[in-house]
Parts: sequence; C-alpha cells; structure tokens
Amino acid sequence: MKLAHFARRDQIRVGLVQGESIFDLQDSAKAVGLSLEENLTIDRILADGLVKTLQNTEAKITSTKTSVPVSSVKLMSPVLSPEKILMVGINYKSHSKEQGIKPPKDPYFFTKFKNALIGPGDPIILPKISKKADWEAELAVIIGKSGKNIARKDAFDYVAGYAVANDVSFRDLQASTLSPEGLTRLGMNWVKGKGLDSSFPLGPWLVPRDEIPDPQNLSISLSVNGKRKQDSNTGDMIFTIDALIEYVSAGMTLKPGDVISTGTPEGVALGTREPFLKDGDFVEATISSIGTLRNPVKSE
Repeated sequence: MKLAHFARRDQIRVGLVQGESIFDLQDSAKAVGLSLEENLTIDRILADGLVKTLQNTEAKITSTKTSVPVSSVKLMSPVLSPEKILMVGINYKSHSKEQGIKPPKDPYFFTKFKNALIGPGDPIILPKISKKADWEAELAVIIGKSGKNIARKDAFDYVAGYAVANDVSFRDLQASTLSPEGLTRLGMNWVKGKGLDSSFPLGPWLVPRDEIPDPQNLSISLSVNGKRKQDSNTGDMIFTIDALIEYVSAGMTLKPGDVISTGTPEGVALGTREPFLKDGDFVEATISSIGTLRNPVKSE
C-alpha cells in the first residue's frame, strides 16, 4: 500500500496507490463502509493512527471502482504540515569521504521548515541570491506517533513509513561564513544554505513501515536530465534509522507527521565538481521499494 495526496476539483484528496492506479480514499471508504472525514489528509491519518486500519481494508478499497491512473492526477507531498523537518548531515560513509570530513561521533542534525516543502512535479526554484544549487537524494522517515526519549529497540514503533526526499542545498549561501582562513566562529550558515523556498521535495507517496522490512538495504540514486549523479545503498549510513530516532528524541518530542531525512550518499555537485542545477534541469531521485520523486528546476 502507498498513501498519496493528490489534487482533485481544487480539493486535496487522499489516494491509495496500487500499481499504476490511485483510489480516492474518501470515495472508496464509503463504498466499503469505512467512516472517514471528508477533509481527510495523511497528516490526520497519522495523527489518528489509522495506517494499520487502511492496510487491513486495502483489498476492499482496491476492489471498488474509484480509481484513476496515477499519471492523470497531480500528486502532492505525502505530508502537508509537519511540525518538524529534521535533517541529518554527513550520514553516509561515502559522502563523508567525498567531503573530506571524518565521520561524526554523534548524529549531526539541522532543520528545514514548511516553506521548503514541495511535492512531486513542483518546481525547485533557483533563487536570485544563489548560483550553486545542489541536489541530495535522501530516505525520509515519517513519524507515526508521538514519542520522547525513545529507546533504540523501540524506535520503529514510532515510524509510520518512508518517502523519497531531496535536500536541495545552496552551497554558496551555506558557506557564506567561510573565510580564506576557514570557518568563522559561527560556522556554516545552515538556515540560508538549506532552508530556502522549495528546497525540500518530498514524495511521491508514503510507504508504510511494515511494507519495507529492511530500510537499511535500499538502493538510492539521483539523476539530473537522465544522467546518474548518485548511486548507493542505505546500508552505507553511518547512523541507522533507529539510532537517529533514539538520538534526536532525547529531550525532544517527535510528533505524527514529523520528517527525519536521513542524509545523502556521495555524488553531490559540491563533491564531484559537476555543474550545479540550472534553469530547465529535471531531477529524479529514486529509492527502491518506494518510487521516484521527479521535479523540474526553474529560475526565480
């Protein structure tokens, strides 16, 4: 089962994706006797703990005649209003080596905000203030229930599912506090370098946790205009998903719909001297067992 938001008649709808078809969940639910609110979102499904219920009724839902081709609808981000978008820096051995940085002893987190969130097909906007927009394919973990001080052994109990993310990074802004002598006392400028509008494509849908038994063994890749830039496996992570959840939840309450984006492998423009993103480019980030997140690139 895959859960997606899509636009229909100027409304946000929740779809259950099976193969090349998407079933309007609100319409399907009525047909199978499942009571769901009309203005349903995946965010609400997560908050109400309904993912398992939907999985249990998937066969009935997909037996209804409420589907249309996925290609005929405009998909949206699988979560719309996350309280927190938590990003992990330098979490692949290959990326650590590529950047010439020793693997950190503890996870290094930074944040993005809702303004950065876009969905499949939405344009990555190149701002006038940056000339070095980079790509970073990442596995996104979407939280399914509230938790704080979560033990590593219990971490996956708090995971609703997974999606594909792209941590678009503006390298000239990220390094705006650099000097010829090295970093200033303030360090990298993470907010400007990572948090601009449209810098966090997420999608194409949410795949529930138990449909991906081993999230630490997924192929992850990214292409620009059909040319492969990144090609790796989530097994190369320095800190695994359960370790990340344990670390970041210490003293911080995770909420349903929160996103933890787990870092990127080697192959970014900054490390390979490949051209940075430009107007007219087309970016495709793919993770096995989930799907492909596609976004065009446009100048502001």
